[in-house]
Amino acid sequence: QVELVESGGGTVQPGGSLRLSCAAFGFTFDIAHMSWYRQVPGKERELVAFIDETGDRTDYAESAKGRFTISRDNAKMTLYLQMNRLKPEDTAVYYCNVPAMHLWGQGTQVTVSS
Repeated sequence: QVELVESGGGTVQPGGSLRLSCAAFGFTFDIAHMSWYRQVPGKERELVAFIDETGDRTDYAESAKGRFTISRDNAKMTLYLQMNRLKPEDTAVYYCNVPAMHLWGQGTQVTVSS
């Protein structure tokens, strides 16, 4: 079965860190470009970070630059998003995505609150 399963969300205080994971199943992970998106209720889903199939090329939304790091382990078929210095405005549901397949995970909630 082709699917993405996110984990690692939770509640953290401002300035804290979280590491999101996205496990991939049922497709050739190591040739797939991958992305992380996030969505707040009432707003469109926005791109947070992108990584190519080897991990050599990454790109970030301005809001994520310098704080978030996208990475991947092709042997484990897993995508990661390390989020540091979290802010309340980072609160959202975070989704991993395979752009070429229009494939989305179920999402994981990140809440940044004191």
